[in-house]
Amino acid sequence: MRLATVRTAEGTRAALLTDDGYLDLGCPDVGTFLARTGLAGAAAGERLDVTGLAPVVPRPGKVVCVGLNYRNHILEMGRDLPEYPTLFAKYADALIGPGDDIQLAPESSAVDWEAELAVVIGATVRRASAEEAAAAIAGFTVMNDVTMRDWQYRTGQWLQGKTFEGTTPLGPVLVTPDELPGGVAPVLPISCRVDGEVVQRADTGDLVFGPVDLVRYVSTIMTLRPGDVIATGTPGGVGHARKPPRYLAEGVTLVTEIEGIGRLENTARKS
Repeated sequence: MRLATVRTAEGTRAALLTDDGYLDLGCPDVGTFLARTGLAGAAAGERLDVTGLAPVVPRPGKVVCVGLNYRNHILEMGRDLPEYPTLFAKYADALIGPGDDIQLAPESSAVDWEAELAVVIGATVRRASAEEAAAAIAGFTVMNDVTMRDWQYRTGQWLQGKTFEGTTPLGPVLVTPDELPGGVAPVLPISCRVDGEVVQRADTGDLVFGPVDLVRYVSTIMTLRPGDVIATGTPGGVGHARKPPRYLAEGVTLVTEIEGIGRLENTARKS
């Protein structure tokens, strides 16, 4: 099953993507659909006249992000493999659609890319067992955790560089685990291109902490609810680790893709 939050002349709608196009699921967005109905209650309606795609979950209650979770990226940054996940938050105002412009804030001169696999929660869980965590995963989508590095490293805490408004594409669809090799532990090629040049290429099988591990860990701290998002971290190849460092600039196109899920194509624009 592939779900999207589409834009129409009347506003956003949760939709089921089929060979016949996007079919209305009777809710304003995928997050609301998961909370009200859940995947088991999916009943597609009429075909929608789509003008574009919104973030697949436009207003998640939580966006929990994981830092340093790919083995090759950890080594690239000169760190040891972690004993526990490194967590930080992102807020809904940071999210944009899969084809929207990335806002380059004038306050930052070090805007970097981070291709990521994102988990979308489909059931309420707290202190989940492995089985409960797996059952709570509604599916997966693509995210780019665009980061203002000069703000991120102002202090030992990363939040201020991670959640600038209008920076983080999420989508294009939520794909349920049954459609992916590996199910709730998908093994998929992930890549990022900047103006056509491949800057990140890896496999989601390189994650130190997999999706089920992360749902268990995060749900120990807080209740996870339908529509919440967990971004699982980025592989090596980020601009900040290059010598010299490389960052996004006005007019640059960023393409983030996970095979089997979809692609984001966003242009960086001064805000």
